[in-house]
Amino acid sequence: MSILIKNGTVITAAGQQEADVLIVGERIESVSARGTNVQADEVLDAQGKYVVPGGIDVHTHMELPFGGTFASDDFETGTRAAAWGGTTTIIDFAVQTKGQNLMDGYEAWRTKADGNCAIDYGFHLIVGDVTDQSLKEMDIAMGEGVTSFKMFMAYPGVFYSTDGEIFRAMQKAAENGATIMMHAENGIAIDVLIAQALERGETDPIYHGIVRRSILEGEATHRAIKLAELAGCPLYVVHMSALEALAEVTNARDEGLNVFAETCPQYLFLDLDDLGNGFEGAKFVCSPPLRDRAEGHQEALWSGLATNDLQIVSTDHCPFCFEDHPELGRQKRLGEGDFSKIPNGLPGVEHRVELIYHGAVAEERLSLERWVEVCATTPARMFGLYPRKGTIAVGSDADIVIFDPDKHHQLSAATHHMRTDYSCYEGMEVTGGVDTVLSRGRVIISGDQYLGKKGDGQYLVRDLNQYLV
Repeated sequence: MSILIKNGTVITAAGQQEADVLIVGERIESVSARGTNVQADEVLDAQGKYVVPGGIDVHTHMELPFGGTFASDDFETGTRAAAWGGTTTIIDFAVQTKGQNLMDGYEAWRTKADGNCAIDYGFHLIVGDVTDQSLKEMDIAMGEGVTSFKMFMAYPGVFYSTDGEIFRAMQKAAENGATIMMHAENGIAIDVLIAQALERGETDPIYHGIVRRSILEGEATHRAIKLAELAGCPLYVVHMSALEALAEVTNARDEGLNVFAETCPQYLFLDLDDLGNGFEGAKFVCSPPLRDRAEGHQEALWSGLATNDLQIVSTDHCPFCFEDHPELGRQKRLGEGDFSKIPNGLPGVEHRVELIYHGAVAEERLSLERWVEVCATTPARMFGLYPRKGTIAVGSDADIVIFDPDKHHQLSAATHHMRTDYSCYEGMEVTGGVDTVLSRGRVIISGDQYLGKKGDGQYLVRDLNQYLV
């Protein structure tokens, strides 16, 4: 089976060209000058549209247990929603819990995902219990294509690791070439502030944003960088929200260290005010929290994307329903009367590509090439998938999005495909939208039709970080 995408403007991180793209089977066969006489079984006309690599979301949490419940999207619903939004690959997080072997967590998440995903997928591993055995199993995981391991400086009693445990895992990563991913917030100090707020009767969701101070994200980021520098391993700071944390990463990169970071759409578009309005603010509870716009965090993050001090935009997709759900029960409402019990996480996997186009390109903050770079190319390079993924080139997987820059539409829970009953961007008008999505050479989204199916996605064995200095 062959498909020709003709008359479009091909955008990659390296530039743009008026070109036709020929797909044979699952791979890109040729990228030729527009109008070249190429024959194919099927022709897709991309006149007036951009032809871009499928998005890669390297931070999702399908079915994640958290706060007495679990994320409302499973691998079937979550990856289908991702496809609707132009994302053709996710990298989710398998979880090792205390007392469990590291590879037990990997196998459990493979069981959840295999045969259920609409798009291709891989895994990072959360190291939740640092022992001699789990450090040995980091090497075993590498053989399964898991080349990145996440740790937490937050959530004492759940995912938290001490500095010593973090340092031991970083030493192992320096040996085997893995990248350590870090949730950088000072969870010990945050827990003190939470207890003090609750004692004062400050129970509404907005206090979640107030107690998780931005300075504590900056402090933890600094500490993680110094531990990684001492160990000699690459460090990737996840879901960055605060200008203090960005400053630490910027300084480290100026020193030539292998320190990288991502941010998420919620930190670019939303702010502390969204946590207000009583318990409605629970819809916006995530960690790190949304920041005060007056302090300049949002524009600092956009600037970081422009200067490459921030390399990637992911979503940290971890949705929970707000109202009672017939299957999932009371999720966000588990925290009524106590903000610390609100499950932390937002829906977002479906809207990332369009939101970043809107904020970056339509609002003239970043170039088209940079939009592709932060949403597809750098994720592929950072997590060992390039050039199979993340670009439009001969031999690459035919993960392609035909994107309409002239489309104008509203984001709403009434029209999204994520398994949650609200949208963080309800009623927001965005410029630019996904028209057609191909995953390994198959059209899975065409206009308002979903043509894919459960099990279309393949597990990805990833290589080492290809973005090191």
